[in-house]
Amino acid sequence: MGLSDADVAAASAAWVWRPENAEVIGTDEYRMVRLPDYYDFDLSVVSFTPYGPLGEAVDRVVGRAREFGVPVLDWQVLIGHPAGLAEELAARGGRVKLDLEVLAADLGQGAPRLREPEAEVELRWATDADTSRDGAAVAVTGFGGELPPEDRIVAAAERNGRTVTAGEGGTLVAYVAGEAAGTAGLELVDGVARLTGGVVAPARQRRGVYRALLAARLAYAAEHGARMVLVKANPASSGPILRRAGFTGYGQEPVYAVPLA
Repeated sequence: MGLSDADVAAASAAWVWRPENAEVIGTDEYRMVRLPDYYDFDLSVVSFTPYGPLGEAVDRVVGRAREFGVPVLDWQVLIGHPAGLAEELAARGGRVKLDLEVLAADLGQGAPRLREPEAEVELRWATDADTSRDGAAVAVTGFGGELPPEDRIVAAAERNGRTVTAGEGGTLVAYVAGEAAGTAGLELVDGVARLTGGVVAPARQRRGVYRALLAARLAYAAEHGARMVLVKANPASSGPILRRAGFTGYGQEPVYAVPLA
């Protein structure tokens, strides 16, 4: 039957990123997360269901964000958000800092076969501290920030050990010639496989490392009963690879940086 626009929009709206060690702030109208210092950004809106006039609702969020004394609020405009939200953010000085596109694929017929990588890639689930640390270090090369504290690295490895075995996903780390070359995540929720955090180290790009990480996650998702795979991708980097793998675009979700000073 394929995927409908409504199916993908609902799955996208249900995907709320909340790191376990982040502070969650908000009301029934909105949720923000305050990230630890080792992330490259401070405060981010993760859900928004406004009541009353849109502009007043945006002002309530921005006003609350100003209380934290950080310079910028990151706000991703989801495909299910009210029309006019992007214009409201722009009117308050918001500028697009990252273009993201919602891409999805139907796994009803199983995982697609992808072309083999040019390099010899070894894949490991980050279920031990060393692999978890390697993945975190590669992630910094793509997303910025700093390496998390050792206790967070160990906790992430322990969590992966539970979730991978339970069929709920986890973090994969790719190695080329014994060195960490890439990392990517996967979370299975209600039959939807959410692909997250795909990064390839600059020196190992264009060798098929991302493709190997993608193929492994698709196979895991299909094996554990996912009917849909969803990713919010950078159209300039992973987007073309995903489209060649059979993904379809369902809309843009730009991230706005709204100044709070």
